[in-house]
Amino acid sequence: MEQLEQGHPLQVYYQESALIQDLILELYDVNVSEDFQKYFNIFNQLSTIEKRFKRKENQLFPYLEKHHWNGPSQGMWSFHDVLRDQIRLLNSHNETKDVKKITENLPYLLEGIKRLMLIEDQNLFPNAKRLLSKADWDEFYEGDKEIGWMLKEKPAPFPAREPKYIHPSEDVTERTQSFSLENTTHYDEGYMTPEQVNLLLKFLPIDITYVDENDKVIFYNRGEDRVFARSKGIIGREVRFCHPPKSVDMVLRILEKFKAGNKDTAEFWFNFKGQIIHIRYFAIRDKNLIYKGVIEMSQDITEIQKLEGQKRLLDWD
Repeated sequence: MEQLEQGHPLQVYYQESALIQDLILELYDVNVSEDFQKYFNIFNQLSTIEKRFKRKENQLFPYLEKHHWNGPSQGMWSFHDVLRDQIRLLNSHNETKDVKKITENLPYLLEGIKRLMLIEDQNLFPNAKRLLSKADWDEFYEGDKEIGWMLKEKPAPFPAREPKYIHPSEDVTERTQSFSLENTTHYDEGYMTPEQVNLLLKFLPIDITYVDENDKVIFYNRGEDRVFARSKGIIGREVRFCHPPKSVDMVLRILEKFKAGNKDTAEFWFNFKGQIIHIRYFAIRDKNLIYKGVIEMSQDITEIQKLEGQKRLLDWD
């Protein structure tokens, strides 16, 4: 493969590959029973491969899909999950320092990672280089930085001269999407039509009320099963008139602290008509940290509190 520019996302992947190979060799050489701490330190460093998995799944794979190559999103993601399971299993043995189980299971993880890297080198990365344009690669850095790398030092910005950061809400760059942008608004992390925004808010399994910086109720979502009753008459009403006298002082205190910048959240939970209700208040601030209001979120968590163990499979009839 031809020489890649400094900081190119693929170059970073190759730098990580070299690190992974070194860590694998060290894990093969270390005697777990004689120097558990050394093994444990190397294993923890190798476990940061999760960052590499996430960058591939959330950065590289979506761009490949835009170029109509969906294979990695299906097959390789499943491969990642197998390796994740092996890391979790080994971590459970690490907690008990079960040297026998560690010694038995570690080779499966290491050989699996080696197979994955072989597929990356022979198939994934060459095809990604062929399919993606320079403009595609130029968009990677901010997202990659958000997820992180395995390397001890943060890779150089790519392109080499880092552009002035533009918040997604202010980014007006035209990009080709796989869906229509007609009648949509560009939000921080995507595009939606007014109808889609309304549907999203309507079907959220939580009650939301938005009070602006002037303490006026300007919005509530209309769900099927609300915790507390709401009607159109509340719009434009001062929030202090929307609560019973016994709780209004507490609400006003929350607003006072939010406006002063002393607090950003407040939460409560209590029994209400046989349900356990969780209420949270969040101060809303703009990019200059100017107070813009508060969101009240209410949720019936009765069934959530009953959850135990895990449910990882679909049990539909």
